[in-house]
Amino acid sequence: MADNDQLSPWWTPARHADVRPFLAARSAITRAVRAWFDEQGFVEVETGILQVSPGNETHLHAPRTEVTGADGGRATRYLRTSPEFACKKLLAAGETKIFEFARVFRDRERGDLHLPEFTMLEWYRADATYDAVMADSIVVIAHAAQATGIGRFSFRGKSADPFAEPELLTVAAAFERFAGVDLLASVADGKGDRGALAAAANARVRIAVDDTWSDIFSKLLVEYVEPNLGQGRLTVLLEYPVPEAALARTKPSDPRVAERFEIYACGVELANGFGELTDAREQRLRFSQAMDEKQRRYGERYPLDEDFLDAVAEMPEASGVALGFDRLVMLASGALRIDQVVWTPPAGDA
Repeated sequence: MADNDQLSPWWTPARHADVRPFLAARSAITRAVRAWFDEQGFVEVETGILQVSPGNETHLHAPRTEVTGADGGRATRYLRTSPEFACKKLLAAGETKIFEFARVFRDRERGDLHLPEFTMLEWYRADATYDAVMADSIVVIAHAAQATGIGRFSFRGKSADPFAEPELLTVAAAFERFAGVDLLASVADGKGDRGALAAAANARVRIAVDDTWSDIFSKLLVEYVEPNLGQGRLTVLLEYPVPEAALARTKPSDPRVAERFEIYACGVELANGFGELTDAREQRLRFSQAMDEKQRRYGERYPLDEDFLDAVAEMPEASGVALGFDRLVMLASGALRIDQVVWTPPAGDA
């Protein structure tokens, strides 16, 4: 591309032509995925973007706004980081198999794999174990590859066959194999022992005085584990330690781990799924602890969605998964960056 083209707006015909094949692939994948969900008896839903709470994870940040009522009163609202809260309310309402192509928003995120506004494909099955949505995820990824005709996913020198039987790997086994750390030795009574993990990881990552157990876990995961996942074939990383359970329930047979999984291809995280927590009291406790940590780190906290917590108590047993649709399109289309597979770039981008 010539220098003058690099400075031209994204909507100029020449620049649009460069990404048009990737956008055509996006449309083909969307059709294929929608058709599969329809065949499986799922109902497509559309949930609200403006929420009382955008989510209650420590390191997720959401844009906020104000809405003005008919009486002139003003209320704070947030652009959601996920449709999860609304979808689970629909499960409590009686829906049993739902999916959504959801526009979601996250502050402090921009790069080859991150956009401040992106599409999350999220789906839920009532009365199903998380093995069910794990299997769904593998099928959805394969359908995306079939839609474009790509044989292998490739990204930054790594490749993966989306049609091969995936590797199933527990988080504990991955940490032992790639980082040489006995992760679960630092987990007891539903908590992470920061001192024990720091001692095990001290020679492998730089540990700050105020790093929590989760900080050390994340550093090991990013530096040693994730780069080795999804090479040659997909990797399903499962049984996350309970301090990283998020909205997943504890595994009945091993209280040290939760029914949470993530799927990787070429070192890229594609999906994050749960056997859903239906204990509202436990969910409130986890949210409150996460918001206390957000306050300590970032000087802000998000409100709890009390309506969501009420719905959690009424939810059936369920499983759900969130899949980064733009990332999937990027791999299935052969694009090099996530911004090549979206119809319009983030506002303010050239």
